[in-house]
This record gives sequence, C-alpha cells and structure tokens, in this order.
Amino acid sequence: MTYADRMQRVRSRMSDLDVDALLLSVGPDLPYLTGYEAMPLERLTMLVLPRDGDTRLVVPRLEAPRVDPKPDLFEVVTWEETDDPVAIVARFLSDSARRVGIGDHTWARFVLDLQARLPQCTFSRASAVVGPVRMVKDAEEIDALKRAARAVDAIAVEMRGVRFSGRTELDVHRELVDRMIGAGHERSNFAIVAAGPNAASPHHEPSPTRTITGGEIVLCDFGGTMDGYCSDITRMFHVGEPAKEIADVYSVLVAAQEAGVRAATAGTRCEEVDAASRRVIADAGFGAYFVHRVGHGIGTEAHEDPYMVAGNTLALVPGHAFSVEPGIYFPGRFGMRLEDIVVATEAGPTRLNLAPRDIAIVA
Repeated sequence: MTYADRMQRVRSRMSDLDVDALLLSVGPDLPYLTGYEAMPLERLTMLVLPRDGDTRLVVPRLEAPRVDPKPDLFEVVTWEETDDPVAIVARFLSDSARRVGIGDHTWARFVLDLQARLPQCTFSRASAVVGPVRMVKDAEEIDALKRAARAVDAIAVEMRGVRFSGRTELDVHRELVDRMIGAGHERSNFAIVAAGPNAASPHHEPSPTRTITGGEIVLCDFGGTMDGYCSDITRMFHVGEPAKEIADVYSVLVAAQEAGVRAATAGTRCEEVDAASRRVIADAGFGAYFVHRVGHGIGTEAHEDPYMVAGNTLALVPGHAFSVEPGIYFPGRFGMRLEDIVVATEAGPTRLNLAPRDIAIVA
C-alpha cells in the first residue's frame, strides 16, 4: 500500500465509526500515514486528519526540515516558538467536528489542553480507527519484517560461538546492541540477558555486576527497528552441557512453541493460539510456571495488535504478524523462553525467524 492507500483506508474506518477527525502526534500512527516520525518533544507535532477535507501536519518550525513533504496528502504547517500550537490544531478542526480520535501516545499535557480548547468534542482512542488497518501487513511490510528477522537470526547464530562465561549480563547485552546496529538496525529496542535464576524473570534488566558462570542457562531476548519495522527473537544459551532437568523442560517448551505456531492459521482465534501452546506446558505439569500470554503483534511497534492471549476472539487473517513465545519460569532457579515471529498466510503460518531453536552450548 502507498501512504495514500493507507490514509484512504483510515478515512473509510472513520466513516464506519462516525469519527469526524483524527489527531495524531508521537507514536507509530503518524509515520504509518505520513512517513514522518515525530520526536517526543515538549513542542507539539500533530497530524490533523479530518474525515473529509484537507489534512495538515502541524510541526515546530525547527523540525520542518525532517519532514518529507507529500503535498498530495498533507500540507505542512509550521509554528514558531511564540505560537500556541494547540490553538493552531483546534483552528484546523471543522466547527461541526464532535467525535475526535486522538493518538494513544499523545502526551497528556496536549490531550488536556485540546480537551479544554474543544469542549464540544468527545475524545476517543485513535487506535480504534488506525489499529485494524495497521494490523494487516501488506507484502512490503512483511518483507521489511523478514529482513529484520534475518538480521537477528544471523546474530543469534553468531552468538553461539561467543564466550559467555566470566562476562557480566550487561556486557553481553551491549554486544547484542552493537551487533544489531552493525546488522542494519537503526536502533535497539531491547536486549534482555538473564543468567541462571535471573532467567526466571521474563523482563530481567541486565546487571552490570552479575557475572555469568559455568553450568548456567542464559536467556537472550533481543530486537530493534530496521527500515521502520521491528525484530524480536529469544534464544537460549547454556555454559557447558545442560543438566537433564533443563534439557527435559526445554523439550516441553519447544513442543509448546511448535503447537502455537501450527495453530496460527487464518481463521483461528488469537486465544486459540495461546491455548495451543499453554496446553502442552500444562499437560507436562508446568502450567503454573507459564506467566504471560503466548504472543504479541509486531510491525512498526515491537508490541502491537493482535495479541495471542486468552479472551482475544479476533480471528487471524493473512497479513497478521505476531510472536509465538511461550516460557517456563521457576522462581529462584532458572527460566526459559523461545520466540519466533510468525505471519499468518493463506497457505498457513510462516515463521520469519529461522535461527536454530535448540539450546546453544557456549563456553
């Protein structure tokens, strides 16, 4: 899809939902529709997108050089340091506008000021309008996700030959970040490195003092943004041969992930993908140690719709991209997770991550 196609689809949903205008500031919706990513500043940037009529991108004058103009889609309106950008945004809304969707990532200060300036308007989440459009990836978006996945796949393979023992978690974390940037990512979004008992904390913060030692399991979950789209992968490493207990638990995890991936067919409800992985873990007696959903959508955000979680009855359609990442965590002892990005297609679920999924034995 082109930006014009995306904007037209969003306007169609605005009509369906009876939303008069969208106000989009920082966050993923703005670059999705315009190609411009606003910096999270105290200076307001906002796309004013009416259901009908002209679209304007209101930006601080000093930020205007960063905008790639698209005059057929929107007019760039700059404001000076002494101007009131909220008043400018309000001026571009039609007097008849009553229902306004505002970007979910918009700073509260601007939401409150706009509500005070526009008392006749009812505000709702713009994600209700834009989210379902963004959720279904087109071929170019899937190609971008695939390139990002291939980059972290290569890193996961390279790390199998890296020494872990004697290094701190933070040191390995920094290596992952450096490798992601070196592989073409614009930025690292996260790089979790958790050794031994720390691996039982799903979002452990790498420690500058925790040294990895022989006989320990190490969880590495890392991803970044490449060409505007995100990568996300989790692989397990072990310093030396793992004990039988760890190998046995990991075999359950592999089977659980495979069940989740196989279940992710078009027409299947998201909650059923979660249930497919969860059943394998529960049947093995480890159900109490799986403490999070099976997966999350991915695209311009590392976490976005659709979510593979109990209660989500949304049916998968071709173009949905998401993680399948079951985990088993024994507090105070060890934990493990296995994660790949998957795309639902007419022909069935397709893994984007192809790096080996066994426990990598490292020094």
